[in-house]
Amino acid sequence: MRVTDWQAIIFDFDGVLVESGDIKTRAFADLYQSYGETVVNKVVRYHSLNGGLSRYQKFRYFQQHFLEMPPLTQDEEQELDRRFSKLVVEAVITSEPVPGANELIHKVSTRIPLFIASGTPEIELNIIVTRRGLGPYFTEVRGSPKSKQTLIAEILSTHSLTPTRVLMIGDALIDYQSAQTNNVAFLGRVRTGDKNPFPEQVNTVSDLNTLLT
Repeated sequence: MRVTDWQAIIFDFDGVLVESGDIKTRAFADLYQSYGETVVNKVVRYHSLNGGLSRYQKFRYFQQHFLEMPPLTQDEEQELDRRFSKLVVEAVITSEPVPGANELIHKVSTRIPLFIASGTPEIELNIIVTRRGLGPYFTEVRGSPKSKQTLIAEILSTHSLTPTRVLMIGDALIDYQSAQTNNVAFLGRVRTGDKNPFPEQVNTVSDLNTLLT
């Protein structure tokens, strides 16, 4: 099925539209550097295995399981969020697009509505999308703190979309699971050289150029 045959497409952002996955990985490593190499390695591994999960959920997990400290206060979590944003926002804005992403967005947005559902905080995500000049191409840009499953469900409901006629493109297992829960079709993006996180029945592409034909 051609991409324009879908009723709508929902994109994840990091690793699907922009090559920003490594930026986020380095930011988590920098954020926890003061706790030593063992903690940093655990943080990076958890982040890599749980792409698409919001940073807030990761902060809480690291606090409990790796640092074994009392739960983060709201102020502590906001400070981690502020420091993380400082490390990533400008870098993500200037990062390279996934090959074919910009061309696909420009081509398809005139025919069907496009959406973003990301684990990035929604306010920050909208700033990044706007600064990259992508805002006009998307009907709605959604991010955390709501879960990806909830974001997809709200997009479907708000815009009266038929789940089985909607395609989700993501690069993380949580993207696939969230699409499955909402009965939305799914396509995985797996960068060349990266480990495929999806079950073997999931169709994947290495970039978005293949969707332009």
